[in-house]
Amino acid sequence: MEDVLEVYHLPYDPAYPVVCMDESSKQLIGEVRDPIPCKPGHPVRVDDEYVRNGVVEIFMEVEPLGGKRHVAITEHRTRKDWALQIKQMLDERYPDAIKVRLVMDNLNTHSIASLYETFEPKEARRLAERLEIHYTPKHGSWLNMAEIELSALKGQCLDRRIPDMPTMQAEVAAWEKDRNNCTKKINWQFTTSDARIRLTRLYPKL
Repeated sequence: MEDVLEVYHLPYDPAYPVVCMDESSKQLIGEVRDPIPCKPGHPVRVDDEYVRNGVVEIFMEVEPLGGKRHVAITEHRTRKDWALQIKQMLDERYPDAIKVRLVMDNLNTHSIASLYETFEPKEARRLAERLEIHYTPKHGSWLNMAEIELSALKGQCLDRRIPDMPTMQAEVAAWEKDRNNCTKKINWQFTTSDARIRLTRLYPKL
């Protein structure tokens, strides 16, 4: 826990950006009958009946001090999917960074081994050398600032029925563009000192 908190209070350095990554999912729901548009005195009317169109996965990547985020919508979240997101992050969004300080939970797909399962050894090693991974502790996913951004995404963009992946990708891309244009940053306040006072139950008794 303290490792992650210390990373969060490092000064902004574009050569060593701090990036938080998290994953979630969203069920695709289609309409059985077209909603009745709203009109003066009457809100939009949506039929209670719906059709399930499967589930898509959400990869959220956010740079708290840079005010940047990237969201990818995929069919799965396997080791290969994670590895592909890492490659895109390093080569497309942070090509000039020496290392990316990556904060994420300790999911079994979130490891250097996933890079080696997806790419040739030389390429996997190249990517691994540009990562400085900081895992959140077990039951401590609240320490991942990407969860804050996922909450904003779900509340501002995904709080309704979305029927298919192309529609969701278009809607999320528009949300991401608007939020990045506003350079929305995250002002993290919780410190190591706070943890030692408020979370004493988590520390060993000596």
